[in-house]
Amino acid sequence: MLGRRALVFLLVLMATAAFVFPQVRVQAAGNVVTPGQVILDPLPGTPAIGLPGDTIEVYPAEGVSVQSLQIVSILHGPYDLQIVGTEGGVVRAKIPYEAVPDVYFLVVKSNKGDVTVPNGVWVMERAPTVLRIAHGSDLHVTSGFKMGFVCGDYFQKSIPEILKYCNNPIGMHSYTATESFMTYYAMVGSWGQNVINLIISTGDDVDTNGDQEGYKMLNRAILYATAAGTPLISIKGNHDHPPTYYGKYVGPRYFYRVIGDFLIIGLDSRGEERHPEMEQLQWMEDVLKGHPNKTVIVLVHHPFWYSTPDGKWGGTIKGYTAFDDSDWKALTRFVSWDWVGRKGEYEDIARYFLQMVEKYNIRLVLSGHIHKDKPVLYVDKNGNEHWFWTLTTTGAPDKTSNPPSETDKGLGYTVPSWYGSQVVYLYSNGTVEFPLAGNVLRDGISSLPVPQKFVVFRQEGQEGTAVQFFNELNESVSGPLVIRIPAGANVDPEGTNITYRVVAEREIAGEKYMLLNVTVPRGVGQITAVTKKDTKPPEVSIGYITPSKPKPGQRFSVYISADDNVGIRAMKVQIIVDGKVVKELPAFSVKPSEVKATYFTEVDGINATTFTIKAIATDFYGNTKEATYSVGTSTATTAATTTETSSNEGKGICGPAAILALIALPNLLRWRK
Repeated sequence: MLGRRALVFLLVLMATAAFVFPQVRVQAAGNVVTPGQVILDPLPGTPAIGLPGDTIEVYPAEGVSVQSLQIVSILHGPYDLQIVGTEGGVVRAKIPYEAVPDVYFLVVKSNKGDVTVPNGVWVMERAPTVLRIAHGSDLHVTSGFKMGFVCGDYFQKSIPEILKYCNNPIGMHSYTATESFMTYYAMVGSWGQNVINLIISTGDDVDTNGDQEGYKMLNRAILYATAAGTPLISIKGNHDHPPTYYGKYVGPRYFYRVIGDFLIIGLDSRGEERHPEMEQLQWMEDVLKGHPNKTVIVLVHHPFWYSTPDGKWGGTIKGYTAFDDSDWKALTRFVSWDWVGRKGEYEDIARYFLQMVEKYNIRLVLSGHIHKDKPVLYVDKNGNEHWFWTLTTTGAPDKTSNPPSETDKGLGYTVPSWYGSQVVYLYSNGTVEFPLAGNVLRDGISSLPVPQKFVVFRQEGQEGTAVQFFNELNESVSGPLVIRIPAGANVDPEGTNITYRVVAEREIAGEKYMLLNVTVPRGVGQITAVTKKDTKPPEVSIGYITPSKPKPGQRFSVYISADDNVGIRAMKVQIIVDGKVVKELPAFSVKPSEVKATYFTEVDGINATTFTIKAIATDFYGNTKEATYSVGTSTATTAATTTETSSNEGKGICGPAAILALIALPNLLRWRK
């Protein structure tokens, strides 16, 4: 039988686990039809691609009869796709000649139900001569808790650590990082800036393969980016394995897409296997044979190379060929164990892959998985260059701190890391460029600080939507922004301090979307769209602290419950001893995509046994509300009280204005140290 102390400890532990670290929520589908229950391809991570008049292929799920297909965007359509035939269960449909180039929702009506797929069809204006790719990887979106903290160049895994470097850090939940990454490149990828024309994610899109809610969150981020006009292609990672929900929400295990002179092949390196199986590589060669004279990109989650003669950070491997036995034996010391096996048991698979890279002159291989940058340039014996670019994580906080902590120094990493991405240009002649990063063949951070230095928080309440921007880049960022709004909502100049122009509104699949052209200046900005002026303060209460009775100097955490009708802009916590504020700390939402959520902060010890905790919530209109919580070892219980105040502090200062000229290529070079 449990003793009293053990029982209390167990109850607190169970409450903490349920309240703070929500586990994977796998919900029964019921009557709700997921995209993959109707069609297997295209899905939000694998759009169909074509020009007006081209024929695309739609792969229905087993037992599904497609009755009609339609495409619609916020600006264009709807257009009905003419079904021209079905062969081997594959539906072939024609894009109307009158369809305006855009990234469209695909609306599918079937005998098993109707689905609307964001990023379903990319209708191109013309076949591109250069693919300008925004590469992200290891998004690790979760419906649970996965967060790091950033300010400027710095990244840390705890609040007390990041507060050593700045007073106003930003909490980066994996969803926040993912949405920020996609929103930024959607803004700079459309309407004349031409920085990029395609977003690519190389796996571990969601942190846990059974997290259905996480995949829904991922699709929400994909929707916001692609509805603004920039398409996305994604592949599966080991955290998406087995594809319990991946095939229902993102895309097939492996696939290919033709984009004019370019061929993109997406592979599945699976879970603990960490490399594609032989049958998959044989399929890949059939695809390559069937599409000669294409400039090829291969996407695979696990990187092929472990090191080079220059070191583990990457570098150049030159003068070998996988077709020569002695050369291959020399190359195996550089190939990742994930591909060859620790005892060489997978050498035939690894060698076959590299032989295809040489034989078909594959110019670019994009990967992730290792949560740090590793650029490798492989120059074969014929002098052909093959870039293997492995990117740091875009969304996961479990990487080396920046600057490294004592714990991180023991990991053996040579450089710190951040939430990063990369811009890669691939020309139809096979030339590869990294236009914003300069020379990437060096030991050090090569990726760009997006989303590290461009962070987007989106809140959707019952009476309005608010978006907050933290832009620490050296220039303003302009371009399209898509928001989801309640019926009757309009952009409110009083709650907005960025320049904007409303371009269009449209209801799609029961949701109302607004497309804007915005300019986000350097610093902190916001935009709100509300049904009426917001004078209602947030709801806030302090749930508990852990440990419940911290000893003097002992670190403890505070957990706060909050909600608002539009959105909460900021949460802070004060520690009050003998009537004086001795600490003031930021608090962060564990569910940043939701208005109603739990916030938390970490207090690095108080030299007192009796003190008061005050939580102060501020919404996007400056309305505030406070809650207090008393802690003292001399009493057996604690008490929580709430007080309400109203303030105009922090209201927007700019109304509608003429949209600023679209910026030129964003300069991301000057952030380097």
